[in-house]
Amino acid sequence: MLIMRGGDILSKTEYDNFGQKLAFHTAPTLLGIKCASLVSLSLAEFNLDFHTRYFNRRAAAKGLKSRILCSCSDRALMLVYSERLLNKRLSDNAVRSVLAEYGYSENFSLDECLDRLSARIRESESFPHEIGIFLGYPVEDVVGFIENKGENFKLCGTWKVYGNVENAKRTFSNYVKCRAYLCNKLNEGADIYQALKIS
Repeated sequence: MLIMRGGDILSKTEYDNFGQKLAFHTAPTLLGIKCASLVSLSLAEFNLDFHTRYFNRRAAAKGLKSRILCSCSDRALMLVYSERLLNKRLSDNAVRSVLAEYGYSENFSLDECLDRLSARIRESESFPHEIGIFLGYPVEDVVGFIENKGENFKLCGTWKVYGNVENAKRTFSNYVKCRAYLCNKLNEGADIYQALKIS
């Protein structure tokens, strides 16, 4: 068992498993080349109140945050994001234009945009496709996915590509390298914070 600052008691297995989930699913964001990533987590396996608070406290020095967007009976969807990169992304005019179609005000702050996204996930019968905007997917690919209802894509990888295939291939390759790097660090015995050089 690990006794964390604040008196929280956590098993080493849970602590390590959480780090492995982050490394596998959110490595490009943790390493600073992607504005945000999603990870689905088991409520039975993880104390997500603790992990969200602990991550936000430890990773703040790197400008990283986590937030639970929604939860159901047994799983929760966590967004891990770079506040700087996501703010930059959401200030783009083409991005704002797409988001405006789904009820995101031009004047929304980052937190208000994430509140709106969270509400859309909870309220929508199908997953809100504008989430690709938040995950850093090219605007033309998000719009292409919506207009084509997920069909007629040129390439399928981390997302479905409707625009520049070569740029997407390079990005996919970089994401794989990030995952391999972080997962390797954890396999060598580092925890996720040590691997990210977070003290």
